[in-house]
Amino acid sequence: MDTLLHFKNIRKSFSGNVVLDGVDFKIQPGQIVALAGENGAGKSTLMNILFGMNVIAETGGYEGEIIFEGKSVKIQSPLDAMELGIGMVHQEFMLLPGFTVARNIKLNRENLISNLISRIAPKGYQLLDNPQIIKEAAGALGRLGMDINPEVTVDKLPVGHMQFVEIAREIDKSNLKLLVLDEPTAVLTESEAERFLQCIRKVADSGIAVIFISHRLDEVIQLADSVVILRDGQMVFDEKTAKTDKHQIAELMVGRKLEAENLINVNRSFKEDIILEIEHLRVNMPGEKSKDVSLKVRRGEILGIGGLAGHGKTSISNGIFGMYPAKGTVNYNGKPLLFGKIGEALNQGMAFVSEDRKGVGLLLNESIALNMIYTDMKVNRRFLKKYGFFTQFDKKYARKVVEQMIQELDIRCTGPDQIVGRLSGGNQQKVCMARALITKPDILFVSEPTRGIDIGAKQLLLNYLVKINKEQGITIVVTSSELNELRTICDRIAIIGSGVVQGILAPDAPNVDFALLMSGEKGGNT
Repeated sequence: MDTLLHFKNIRKSFSGNVVLDGVDFKIQPGQIVALAGENGAGKSTLMNILFGMNVIAETGGYEGEIIFEGKSVKIQSPLDAMELGIGMVHQEFMLLPGFTVARNIKLNRENLISNLISRIAPKGYQLLDNPQIIKEAAGALGRLGMDINPEVTVDKLPVGHMQFVEIAREIDKSNLKLLVLDEPTAVLTESEAERFLQCIRKVADSGIAVIFISHRLDEVIQLADSVVILRDGQMVFDEKTAKTDKHQIAELMVGRKLEAENLINVNRSFKEDIILEIEHLRVNMPGEKSKDVSLKVRRGEILGIGGLAGHGKTSISNGIFGMYPAKGTVNYNGKPLLFGKIGEALNQGMAFVSEDRKGVGLLLNESIALNMIYTDMKVNRRFLKKYGFFTQFDKKYARKVVEQMIQELDIRCTGPDQIVGRLSGGNQQKVCMARALITKPDILFVSEPTRGIDIGAKQLLLNYLVKINKEQGITIVVTSSELNELRTICDRIAIIGSGVVQGILAPDAPNVDFALLMSGEKGGNT
């Protein structure tokens, strides 16, 4: 059988950091290839190259060759990819909520009918052939075995059905030869996921090749013909699914050996002094919903929260700090926390460094100084001198504290007055950290502390978390997609999967134990 797609020795770097290194594998027509690997392994970058996303060209392109149907191709835009017959369904839905299911399926490929004006005027005067649009959309849904009304607007659909609409849009394209699915079952219920896998098998049986990106190893074993595993940008496995099992896949995904001396906080002992107890927490954070999280945080420890993207790990801290609607019980120092009220956690002596430093964490057009002191000034009324009925900003004291934090965190800047938006990502993250620490919290929540920053800044931030934990006794809850970073600094690591705690492990637990928890198999408790 002729090869449909050959990734030939693909290599890609971002700012000198190699994220893909010699990736080389082939896909045949009608074959389902599972692409597996941890977050950050290089899967998304490889798909961005295949689909011609702007970020690739804007960062210097890539090395190697993409061979499609026997010809070397340069895919420079998603339009190029679509013209070749490559379709992609992203993790985030690409649907127009106010449009009908039929219009979404036929978007930019609508059936048109001529009229008197269009025969003598430009094409734009043709009319939509709505009956034909509805008929063809229903046909695409029918091929997937889905009974969805094509005339209902997308915003009226359950989330699970939206995923089927995305697939229907792709298979309705007459030239589709390869379909890429990025974590397609993450938003589906168990029964929907089972039905979805049956649909994808039908698609493949029609001769369309499928790249199936998933962390759910049971689905990989059930659906895929072969498995390709990326780890740290390198391809470490390419084998028929029948010749492997989920334990081997799990081990290869995590794979790296951690030296014992790199695990800072193995076997530290703590009294059963619970500073924070979370019971049955449910947080409605789009794309990261948690369904039923119960956790106890011991005073003085560094607790890690890990798990795969979309499974709810980042929603826990966001829910506790009132960023998204949440239900359940949170007890802080033995007393109920009114976490539904924005600012209440801050008022009670907690601090939060958000994963969204640009959207939530920083005032990008303001100075480093204002960004650092704003929360403490508002919550604790520090940096304000009181004169009778009047208060005045204590600029001298504020500057002293800010300069101290700049030095302590090695923030590369021109001084306290520099605009935060002009700093690098790593230095912006340090400003977020400084702002949280200035409030002198008893417990610090840090979400994705090293996302998007260079290796040097990553290590400095991780070392600083350990330092303040040991020297100042601050309890730290750190949420991260980087499992190895959590293992390096944490006393315990809770793995969140499908919105619940799958298990809690010591940082030196075997790789396979972590990998199995991340793939949805409940396990250990430390």
